[in-house]
Amino acid sequence: MTDAKYDVLGIGNAIFDVLVHADEAFLAKHAMTKGSMALIDEARAAAIYRDMGPATEMSGGSGANTIVGLASLGARAAYVGKVRDDQIGRMYSHDIRAAGVTFDTAPATDGPATGCCYILVTPDGERTMNTYLGAAQNLTAADIDPAQIAAARIVYLEGYLWDPKEAKEAFVKAATVAHDAGREVALTLSDSFCVDRYREEFLDLMRGGTVDIVFANEAELHSLYQTSDFDGALKQLREDATLGIVTRSDKGCVVVSNDGVIAVPAHPIETLVDTTGAGDLFAAGFLFGLVRKTGYEMAGRLGGLAAAEVIQHIGARPQVSLKELAAQNGLKA
Repeated sequence: MTDAKYDVLGIGNAIFDVLVHADEAFLAKHAMTKGSMALIDEARAAAIYRDMGPATEMSGGSGANTIVGLASLGARAAYVGKVRDDQIGRMYSHDIRAAGVTFDTAPATDGPATGCCYILVTPDGERTMNTYLGAAQNLTAADIDPAQIAAARIVYLEGYLWDPKEAKEAFVKAATVAHDAGREVALTLSDSFCVDRYREEFLDLMRGGTVDIVFANEAELHSLYQTSDFDGALKQLREDATLGIVTRSDKGCVVVSNDGVIAVPAHPIETLVDTTGAGDLFAAGFLFGLVRKTGYEMAGRLGGLAAAEVIQHIGARPQVSLKELAAQNGLKA
């Protein structure tokens, strides 16, 4: 195995976020399931946007948020995702490159516009997402550069990629190339409703060895194994994945591997503002710990620190240097 050019390369849906504060009545009016991610068409996107109040707009996408977080920690990071060659697509490309991430995916010159996610943040900080995939759904296996994939120590894939058929093929191609190069493949389950749609396929990916590292939150874990028994589901995860990491909000995280089970407490916060990106940035911190070989406990603490930073402001990307924040908190980074 050759030395890696990148610590982590992420592949995901390149999505531009539109965030707004909203009340429960707004969710009810638009028949939204609080805390979930729903795929929407262009007409519904326009209807939601029309009714929204003043919004905060910024680049997003689950996997991209994780990769930006890794770059903020000091990792060598790359990203693969599809945008349209339009105004929002150009802004997206600029933002991720400005964050220090290598982003070489060719933009689409025709077809749907760059994807957008309309995120409603309720007073309790919970986020409800409505995603118009747009150009993101046209990521194909042709966008996967085998040399670039083989040059990354860990290839990180988001579960949302399993929605578009072409992206699913890109996902499998990337995992195959990574393993052929002796690299590791990580998967985030993304959303409990995503797990509901693809439960058996996700289990096959884990049990068949397509993915080595699995990130999930409690709701996704319970959905994956269709049980409310946390300990039972955790035991199953330990059998199905080489390494499993489960986030539990203010309870921190649990890491399961052949070495055993480790619980890591959450990093303290002052005020919860917006949970958008919490899981994405936790994954960034944990993956950084993995590539720096800090051990699972320190990786969990780095994940908790990154998640704590992002939930104390609007938006899913860090607003300060995570590398400096880790140093200030005495965490090895």
